[in-house]
Amino acid sequence: MIVFRPKPSFAFSHPAHVIAFGAGAGLVPFAPGTAGTLLAWPIGWMLGGSLPASAVLGLIVTLFALGIWACDVTGRKLGIPDHSSMVWDEIVAFLLVLAIVPRELAWQAAAFVLFRLFDIAKPPPIRYFERRYRDGFGVMFDDILAAAYTLMVLAVIKRLFS
Repeated sequence: MIVFRPKPSFAFSHPAHVIAFGAGAGLVPFAPGTAGTLLAWPIGWMLGGSLPASAVLGLIVTLFALGIWACDVTGRKLGIPDHSSMVWDEIVAFLLVLAIVPRELAWQAAAFVLFRLFDIAKPPPIRYFERRYRDGFGVMFDDILAAAYTLMVLAVIKRLFS
């Protein structure tokens, strides 16, 4: 199935679209979700090094709420509720992961790989929620579940090897 790729003129035509498309990161022709996750990495690194954890988590909650609105508006306009070019969900969910995992390259690289794996594979109940909620909340929520899976696996690994 071929899904159309929105043009930059669409992505930058409304504030909601700019947010949903991750300021253009979602416009890459191959693996836009990975591009969004990669964009989150330096942002998370900067936030984690300059703000207290409570401020970072508060910001993530705010960005999540903003994403519900932006992805809902953009998905309705596109006619595809969770278009692959909308990457705000990956950005916010990976920021959450980065706020919790150790600030060490090995942990963050493992988090990146696991998050992408869970976001793509959508193990239960992620796929259920993705199909159940077809609005901005659903777009954002399934990636938070992928983040939760990532954090759980990393916690088990840390427990086993510490």
